[in-house]
Amino acid sequence: MIKINASDFKARCLAILDNVRDTGERVVILKRGRPVAELSRVTGDGEQYAQTELEGTVIIVDDVVEPVLPEENWESLGQ
Repeated sequence: MIKINASDFKARCLAILDNVRDTGERVVILKRGRPVAELSRVTGDGEQYAQTELEGTVIIVDDVVEPVLPEENWESLGQ
């Protein structure tokens, strides 16, 4: 993590933004020695929903609708 004074950030803003995009390294911006903001790379590719990043990561190995236990093991049926 890089720490930088606000005045330095102001002078080199575009270069710092490019560096964060390219490396993913976070930057903490200081004002009078105290942290006031943190700059980090945007996650994802700008899709509308964050869940779209999960597309293709789930493997279905069995029937997702069929009950896990057979009906004879269901206590709620009261048999």
